[in-house]
Amino acid sequence: MADKQVKVEQNDADAVVAKAKGFWAAYGKKIMIAGSVVIVLLAGFIGYKKFISEPKEREAGDLIFPAEKLFGLVAGSSTYNKDTVNMILNGDKPNGVTGLLSIASKYGGTKSGNRAEYMIGACYLQLKQFDKAIKHLKEFDANGASQVQSKTYLLLGHAYAEQKKTDDALDYYKKAGSINGLDEGMATEAIYMAARYADALGKTKDAIELFQQLKDEYPASQRVGSGEVDKYLASLGITK
Repeated sequence: MADKQVKVEQNDADAVVAKAKGFWAAYGKKIMIAGSVVIVLLAGFIGYKKFISEPKEREAGDLIFPAEKLFGLVAGSSTYNKDTVNMILNGDKPNGVTGLLSIASKYGGTKSGNRAEYMIGACYLQLKQFDKAIKHLKEFDANGASQVQSKTYLLLGHAYAEQKKTDDALDYYKKAGSINGLDEGMATEAIYMAARYADALGKTKDAIELFQQLKDEYPASQRVGSGEVDKYLASLGITK
């Protein structure tokens, strides 16, 4: 009887994880879409010109440009090219591309080396090498750039979700929407994603709190104005 009960509980747990993994898969197709916007943000706070007088910074900046350009193209596309992602990571000497892994290793103390860590993490996420994605994303320092930090947390959430580490995934989804200085659009989408993920996990209390946060803090957002948030709250038993 005990063995049967354990089996039932395990089946229920597996069903919840499968549902959550399906949630990630739906968003995973868009992991690198709009990444070009992130690249612009990264470049903005890095400030290439500020470091032009420092040889190592200049050298790293020159080396990273081809791989960064390729990353921007991949990030802005709805299609996934494994060969291109591998080229971004490992380089292609005949085509003048230095791999981001080499840049991060040799120029770890530079702004370009730091920026490479973010792109490496995103690439490994596309390759479904989640431990490596997590390692490099955690090495990246957003240096106070709120939108970049939020995007990094979302990617970490995706990586943990795919590993079925659901508590860690939800924690990072929540962090993505909790950063001060985020614009309304990015904040609402991050909180909405966290709420949907909590709902998929059956974490009703968390889901209600997150949907209610959207309603209270961003009443003018499209998610709230369209009635979508109220619909989800109603499905969770909240009809106020």
